[in-house]
Amino acid sequence: MNIQARLTQCQQRIDAYLAEMILPQGIEPRLQEAMRYSLFNGGKRIRPALIYLVNQMLAGLDEQADVAAAAIECIHSYSLVHDDLPAMDDDDLRRGKPSCHIAFDEATAILAGDALQCLAFELLSNTELLSPEIQLKLIRTLSEAAGYRGMVAGQAFDLSHVGQAISLDELEAMHQHKTGALLKAAVLMGAQCSGKASSAQLQALNQYATAIGLAFQVQDDILDIEGSAEQIGKPAGSDEARHKPTYPALLGLNDAKALLASLHQQALEALADLPNSEALAELANFIVARDH
Repeated sequence: MNIQARLTQCQQRIDAYLAEMILPQGIEPRLQEAMRYSLFNGGKRIRPALIYLVNQMLAGLDEQADVAAAAIECIHSYSLVHDDLPAMDDDDLRRGKPSCHIAFDEATAILAGDALQCLAFELLSNTELLSPEIQLKLIRTLSEAAGYRGMVAGQAFDLSHVGQAISLDELEAMHQHKTGALLKAAVLMGAQCSGKASSAQLQALNQYATAIGLAFQVQDDILDIEGSAEQIGKPAGSDEARHKPTYPALLGLNDAKALLASLHQQALEALADLPNSEALAELANFIVARDH
């Protein structure tokens, strides 16, 4: 099975699982509608796929990984809803569709994001398929990656440095928090779900996750220049128009592409001694070659 087929399989599995998690009952159905709108808007489900693929590599069962995959996608979706708000990135489009605050309104978008964040930890704490010890590890991993030491810190730094000159080291640190932290969490959570990872395997997976996390962002920056609005789901050149710090802006486009190739090689080298890691290698290939 090639990586595109694997990603489709993971996407179908997690979509079916998530569809059952948001209950239709409630005093304000518009809230659930906004939550579903944000969850099911065409995302590639890379983070859930990472959880499933790492869990499978370590001979874990997909059923053990479902709740973690759903939780991390809830966190990712909430972050996108809030990032698009006028007070943050002020984006009217997300994956080619109106952003949540455009499709609904700002207050509903904020609340939908809040609810998705809470749902993530409700799911992790309310399953009988994982031991309490593994549940606690998953909650700790996801909360640290999503919070003030991870994704939120990266977004705060990004917003406070728009239009400012920053160093390459600062740019890398920002993206290791903003994008990389959640991708690394996905890899670690996949290992935790299996309950079978050795310390050496965890170290190799951490190196792999660090490389693909940064590669994901470098490719995003390149696509902002070379991609079309139809491909990337937002106006091309929007980062440059806002004077946001990017790898092409700091390095030039050719050197940014060279960095991407180097990170790709680092990811593959990290997998060299891991058994059954072909799917993770294919995913690294997909991340650096994607056009949206």
